Amino acid sequence: VQALFKAHLKPILLGALAMVVCYNLFYTATVFCLSYGTGKLGIARPDFLIMLCVAVLCMTLATPVSAWLSDRFGRRPVLLTSSALAVLAGFALSPLLTSDSLVLITLFLALALLLMGATFAPMGAFLPEQFPVEVRYTGAGLAYQLGGILGASFAPSVSQLLVNQGGLPWAGYYVSSMAGLSFIAVLLMQETNRIKVE
Repeated sequence: VQALFKAHLKPILLGALAMVVCYNLFYTATVFCLSYGTGKLGIARPDFLIMLCVAVLCMTLATPVSAWLSDRFGRRPVLLTSSALAVLAGFALSPLLTSDSLVLITLFLALALLLMGATFAPMGAFLPEQFPVEVRYTGAGLAYQLGGILGASFAPSVSQLLVNQGGLPWAGYYVSSMAGLSFIAVLLMQETNRIKVE
């Protein structure tokens, strides 16, 4: 592993940052929004879980579509588009969550998880393709897990801390900033869908 970090540090770090948006969207929608919706907004937990089920359907639909698009047009265009849309989605978090409309709240959840699916699917090919065959699985695995640590483990806590300090819009700004990081990381990575890999 030490040798892998020495020889392939750049794709590991860029791959991890590219994954951040995916994890951040998922845990913001399923953990932070669930807590905020049932606590602060007073939405019954069973109702909010139904709303999340609708959102998960959007993620389920987006995943194979984005996989197909990444094979046809390239990994980077799909990931850059999804990350850019996630930047914008962050700004919609506060207005939609505080809209007093279950439909609009569900719309935000659906948008977040749709974009999560749109980023998740191409990563299954994009990350391994960044590494030579002899370290492909290990390199992709490290990038994937590091992205999970950076994007998932802190997301609900950081969002709540930001809300406590500055209000709900800051949770959205956090989503946007994580999506922006992923956008930059993907921009710095090489396109791989036209490269013949072993």
